Amino acid sequence: MDLSDTPSDAEFRARLREWLGKVLPTLPPPPPPDDWPGRRAHDLGWQRTLYDAGYADVHWAASPAVRMIFLEETERAGAPYVGANFVGLLHAGPTIAAEGTAAQRERWLPPILRGEEVWCQGFSEPGAGSDLASLRTRAWRDGDDYVVSGSKIWTSHAEVADWCELLVRTDPAAPRHRGITWLALRMDAPGVTVRPLRTLAGSAEFAEVFLDDVRVPVAHRVGEENDGWRVTMVTLSFERGTAFVGEVVACRRVLGELAREARRNGRWDDPALRRRLGLLDAEFRALWRLTQWNVSAAAAGGVPGPGGSVFKLRYSHARQELYDAAAEVLGDDALDLDRPWVLDRLSSLSYTIAAGTSQIQRTIVAERILGLPRGR
Repeated sequence: MDLSDTPSDAEFRARLREWLGKVLPTLPPPPPPDDWPGRRAHDLGWQRTLYDAGYADVHWAASPAVRMIFLEETERAGAPYVGANFVGLLHAGPTIAAEGTAAQRERWLPPILRGEEVWCQGFSEPGAGSDLASLRTRAWRDGDDYVVSGSKIWTSHAEVADWCELLVRTDPAAPRHRGITWLALRMDAPGVTVRPLRTLAGSAEFAEVFLDDVRVPVAHRVGEENDGWRVTMVTLSFERGTAFVGEVVACRRVLGELAREARRNGRWDDPALRRRLGLLDAEFRALWRLTQWNVSAAAAGGVPGPGGSVFKLRYSHARQELYDAAAEVLGDDALDLDRPWVLDRLSSLSYTIAAGTSQIQRTIVAERILGLPRGR
């Protein structure tokens, strides 16, 4: 992959930078973190602005180089990220594009791009988090519908979602990695109950979702019945391989802010701290190169490969190290919840669990990249 801007890439970068300079000052301020209806409206409004300007599908249709330029320029300009539209834009949408029928792509993809519908992810359960094969939410056929009962947990943005990418067990007698099916569930269907969860950092972006004899049309099944594990691996490849790329850019920005704050408050005089920030700078530069490699590989093959697990494993820990360094820069102020980066430090603890634990990522790297024998 050639990482330098071609003349057309440079033209795209200049045009995007000019457009961002004009449109960002007109955006309303973001709502408070816990105002999820307000955040939904804000995030979808930004997506609609991108759609009208021709940038809505940059995560799906653009070349790797153009996508990298888009992320760099929007982060540099301080533009909103995908927010409440995270699941729809970065892994449900790409999964439907890769595995859905023509009718499913026509029904679900345009509203995601136009900023009209929000998706959430119904994968994790109280007894099946990273070990998804242990999921117990059941679905059985009744005519043209599946009838679904069970519960999900850690469902991001469930309160404001229109649709859920839902994993259910359709053949309890099959081996546990089989007998699973991927469904698209309407969140306003009778029998769906959402109960918000409050995290250590004080946010309520997660929820429990309870499903009581919920009917889902068979036409809303993505992939074949009992083939959901394979479809899920496509979803997780997008989640681990490309869905966090914007956050790497944001971490590099935060690192620059830490250096400036350290110079301002005198902490920069500590050579150990300067060395720590320098190592983090090298770490995030390496992660950015790995991101470019993963996005390039996804463009070549249509779906990100197991390299996404290498990225997810290292990024989860680098993010924690970044905010641990922030606490060192802040000193005693690191106990003040109103200071920048303090809540981010609490939130960073979840990244070694979210989207597959670090233990799961190590297993994938060992088996699929290094070719080591299966441990079980």
